[in-house]
Amino acid sequence: MKIFLIAILVILINGLLAWLINLPQDVGQDVPQGKLNSLSFAPFRAGQSPLEEKFPSTEQIDEDLRLLSQKTHTVRTYASAGVFNTIPELARKHGLKMIQGAWIGFVKKDIRTELQELIHAANTYPDVVKRVIVGNEVLLRGEMAPEELIGYIREVKASVKQPVSYADVWSMYMKNPELIKEVDFITIHILPYWEDEPIPVSQAPAHIARIYNIVRKEADTIAPGKPILIGESGWPSAGRQRGWAVPGVTNEAQFIRGLLKVAAENKFDYNIVEAFNQPWKDALEGVIGANWGIFTADRKHDVFPLTGKVYENANWLKQFGYSCVILLTAVLFYRKKLQALTPSSTGVFLLFLHILSILLVNQACQAWYTSYNPTHYLQSLTAVSLNSLLVILLAQRAAHILNKQTPDLKTGLWLCSFYLLFSALAIYRTYTLATDGRYISFPFILTVIPVAGLLGLMITDYWANKPLAEKTLALDALLGNQHSWVHPKIIGYSLLAMVVGLIIGEIRAFMVGRDFILEHPEFIHRFGRAFVYTITNLQLVQWLISLIILAFAFLLCKQRTYRLR
Repeated sequence: MKIFLIAILVILINGLLAWLINLPQDVGQDVPQGKLNSLSFAPFRAGQSPLEEKFPSTEQIDEDLRLLSQKTHTVRTYASAGVFNTIPELARKHGLKMIQGAWIGFVKKDIRTELQELIHAANTYPDVVKRVIVGNEVLLRGEMAPEELIGYIREVKASVKQPVSYADVWSMYMKNPELIKEVDFITIHILPYWEDEPIPVSQAPAHIARIYNIVRKEADTIAPGKPILIGESGWPSAGRQRGWAVPGVTNEAQFIRGLLKVAAENKFDYNIVEAFNQPWKDALEGVIGANWGIFTADRKHDVFPLTGKVYENANWLKQFGYSCVILLTAVLFYRKKLQALTPSSTGVFLLFLHILSILLVNQACQAWYTSYNPTHYLQSLTAVSLNSLLVILLAQRAAHILNKQTPDLKTGLWLCSFYLLFSALAIYRTYTLATDGRYISFPFILTVIPVAGLLGLMITDYWANKPLAEKTLALDALLGNQHSWVHPKIIGYSLLAMVVGLIIGEIRAFMVGRDFILEHPEFIHRFGRAFVYTITNLQLVQWLISLIILAFAFLLCKQRTYRLR
């Protein structure tokens, strides 16, 4: 009974902390009537992708538009051929207006079909299709020369009555001002997260207003008063931090509400990207690309509400409940060993185990949420399984320490093997982050449990064997391992090398950015800005700290070289 009372106390303490951490946040003014002006609509679901030519059914598109009719007045589409030619009629059914798009690019045979379908939709459904856009970011991707694009724009303008435009990032209109003359309205994409000098969410609305005014000033010198549509603006709800631009659910909600406030004050015309999370974009832009929607990919949940306060993790209580089940199961398993401990030592053990359980559940849920194909699910399942086994071994080792038992050599050997595996994987993933990490998220699932385990064992060892040992963080001492099959310093120095390499790689990624160079032409000043953005990136810093802790755990090992017995 005493053990269960202590477990309940641990749960209450951790529960209070979890509740305080996960309080709903005020992210700004509610969206008027809970409806946005316009939303980008790509109808792809899990297992579907335009890259693999796996398209949604008409029934699925109908279901999507029914959902969107509750969230927006208008949808922007990017293609007109194939199954997309059903959208105008279905949009009419659900009372939605459209900004109809045609997807044109390097595949020339598709362009003619796209333009024909765009023209047909605009002329057949003039009450639904209010504006049309010929092409999306083809200049940014380098798929078409401006002269060829202008030819297609002129062709569509001669065939429809609706205003015609072309959509691209705002800098493309600055570099190709002749486009301003050709289009009926200017469609620019302003994505503060993706700027070469990333913009923090708190400054993003002001940044949008500044960029809009730059484009407005340029446009007025060529075609005074020509309308401007912010064709894409949004914020990712998950993925990799860039500089001070942090993805997150509350940040996405804060950005959208901030954008709407600026748009209302300045009378901007806008479209939010996007309606649904798009798993297929992971193949192009990683986790970041797949998480710009206001609905989850399965259409079952809003990523965040358009009115009221917002939870960063709306499922935190359920996840905390899972961690409590793990803890109580462990109490049943370890109850005999725990009976020999003092109440304070029992509390230390259960607190350590519950923290590991919370981290395990959170990492598992995050890994599963950001898995988008069978390979991802297999990788996540493998990582979660290995972490689960590591938690069991760490609990076993903590029990041995608190009971002041002789280290179990088998447990120590398994623990060392797991740490070698996770460290090797961390080295590999850090190398990929350092060399080409623009779209790669920090793989915390590889380090959170191992690092928390080391720190927990260090505290446990201090509790049982005061004072602190000479090399408290030494991996061999903490894990109770006497045998291994690799020189530990090789791993330690490799981890430290990756720390340096990642810092250099992150700085370089900023330094070579075209707009970053234009904004900071002097090398020293540009380097200083890149360095500051790097060392103040909290996700990157957390990853570096985890590598450093693992590195010193290996470097502090007393043994020099071991052999497997």
